[in-house]
Amino acid sequence: MSDENRVMEFLQRVVADQAAAFAGVSTSLGVRLGLYEAMSGAGALSSEELAGRTGLVERYVREWLAAQVAGAYVVHDPRTDTYVLPDEHAAVLADSSLPTYVGGGFTMLKALHGAEEALADAYRNGGGVSWRDYGPELAEGVAAFFKPGYEAVLVQEWLPAMEGVEAKLRRGASVADVGCGFGHSTVLMAQAFPRSRFHGFDFHEPSVETARKLAEEEGVADRVTFEVAAADDFPGGGYDLVTFFDCLHDLGDPGAALRHTEKVLADDGSCLVVEPNVSAEPAENINPIGRSFASTSAVLCLPAAMSQGGPHALGNHPGPKALQTIAAEAGLLGWRLAVETPTNRVYDVRR
Repeated sequence: MSDENRVMEFLQRVVADQAAAFAGVSTSLGVRLGLYEAMSGAGALSSEELAGRTGLVERYVREWLAAQVAGAYVVHDPRTDTYVLPDEHAAVLADSSLPTYVGGGFTMLKALHGAEEALADAYRNGGGVSWRDYGPELAEGVAAFFKPGYEAVLVQEWLPAMEGVEAKLRRGASVADVGCGFGHSTVLMAQAFPRSRFHGFDFHEPSVETARKLAEEEGVADRVTFEVAAADDFPGGGYDLVTFFDCLHDLGDPGAALRHTEKVLADDGSCLVVEPNVSAEPAENINPIGRSFASTSAVLCLPAAMSQGGPHALGNHPGPKALQTIAAEAGLLGWRLAVETPTNRVYDVRR
């Protein structure tokens, strides 16, 4: 017989989760419509003033603000009927240049909810859901989600932790960025190491087109190229560095990608693999970061891998031993944890 106190305790938790899920759509709207950005550093604003700043309809803005106050994202002063986004909250929701920014994660929600029927069908009948089936908001949201972290640590911490790689990049190296998406990681490396040449590869053509525009805008198109290519047959060879940023686990056949990598690496080349810092043991993921990754895996990472019909369907939390075994079978026997952060593990992989 169930314990009534435990039932009520769990009910409160689920109701809180449900409220957060409903609120997520409003948060996504706040990001997409520039509401948080308009409030950042502006001090106290009335709903009319915020509507004027954003060009939105005041009645909707007022209702959005009420939801933000209910979630304690925005502070309301009833005496003046004005609203403030605290600077600390703006660092999380308004400024995409900061490593604390997580607004991009909310803009993925439309794509994930839109794929619910396809996901239900895959759960019932097998198969998977390809990235192309989620809609353009997925690629946009994923890029926005990862960009602040890459800007904060890729050049500053991750590459220096790779044995001998930073020195090669400064002298002039050849780099393949596999699964480059919108090209943020590729462009960041190109900006930091102007003597090197960078080649971004992704199977998603719209992402590649966006990456090319980014390279032009950032003034690195002279040393960066982007091409549509799969992870297991991207062109070129003699690469000093091949990178997989948060994408190896999404592949139906990560072994094929690593076998190809082993063939195209220079004799002393390195492979940088970035993966979520999540445990293969479900009970060890009972924390906000673990829950976020595990939940995303169930509705995105695993279905994407299943859609490719490969021998593996890892999800985003297979654990380092599983990945290390696949790499060793591909001829990449060197496997070293170079950096560990609360959200990522960065591996230095080589022959």
